[in-house]
Amino acid sequence: MIIVQTPLRMKLALLYLAAITGAEVVTNLVSLLGGIICHLFIFVALIVHSSLNTDSPNYKLLLALCLVPLTRILSLSMPLAQFPLINRYVIIYTILFLAGWLTMRRINFTARQIGLAVRRPYLQLAVGLSGVAFGIIEYLILRPKPIVPEVTWGAVLLSIFIMIVGTGFVEEFIFRGIAQQASIEVLGRWGIPYIAFIFAILHLIHLSLIDIVFVFAVGLFFGWVVKKTGSLLGVTLSHGITNALLYVIIPLLYLS
Repeated sequence: MIIVQTPLRMKLALLYLAAITGAEVVTNLVSLLGGIICHLFIFVALIVHSSLNTDSPNYKLLLALCLVPLTRILSLSMPLAQFPLINRYVIIYTILFLAGWLTMRRINFTARQIGLAVRRPYLQLAVGLSGVAFGIIEYLILRPKPIVPEVTWGAVLLSIFIMIVGTGFVEEFIFRGIAQQASIEVLGRWGIPYIAFIFAILHLIHLSLIDIVFVFAVGLFFGWVVKKTGSLLGVTLSHGITNALLYVIIPLLYLS
C-alpha cells in the first residue's frame, strides 16, 4: 500500500538527505576521518530514530537508510589495505549484502516486494545491455585506472564477475530494492528521485559534478524500471556491465 505523503514525512526524509550529503562533502572535500565520524553519527541517529518509531510509517525508511552510511563506513574504515582492491570489493559487498538481507527481514519485505524475481526476461536483458552505453559514457567522464591486480584472463574474468555480483547486484539490492521500496511507501512518487539522489551523492568521491548528474539520471532510470517491472534483474546487469566496462575492460583496452 502506498501511504499518502505528508509534509512531516518529507521534512524528515530531507533532513537525513541533507545529513548524508553533508557527510559526503566532509568526507571528500574536508577530512576523511571527519567524514567517517559524520556517517557514524548518522548511522547511530537512524538506528535510534527507527527504534523510537516502530509503529510509524517512517520506520521502514529510517531503517533502510541505515544502509547508506554503513556503505560508506565499511568502504572507508575497514583495515583492508593489505588486500588487492578487487578483493576488498568481495569483503565489503559480502558484509553489505548480509546487512541488507537482515534489514529486509527486519522490515518485513518479501523477496518479491524488492524485486528479487525474474519478470519479462527479454525486457530485462534489453535493460541490462544499456550498461554498455552507460559504461562508455561514464568512462569518458572519469577515465579511471583499471582495478585488475594482474592482466591475466583469470584476473580479468574474476574482476568482471565481482563487478556484476558485487557492485551490480548488491548495490541494486540495497538502493533500488530495499531503500526504494521503503521510500516509495513513505514518500510516494518522490521515493524514486529521493533514492536516486542519495545514490548519486555517494559518487562525490570522484569529485565530478558531471558524474553526479549522470549517475542521478541513471538512478532515475533504474528506479523507474524496477517500479514498472518489479524485478532487479535488468538493472543489476546494467549496473554490473557499466562498472565492468568502467573499471576493467575499457581501461585495459587503453593500456594495451
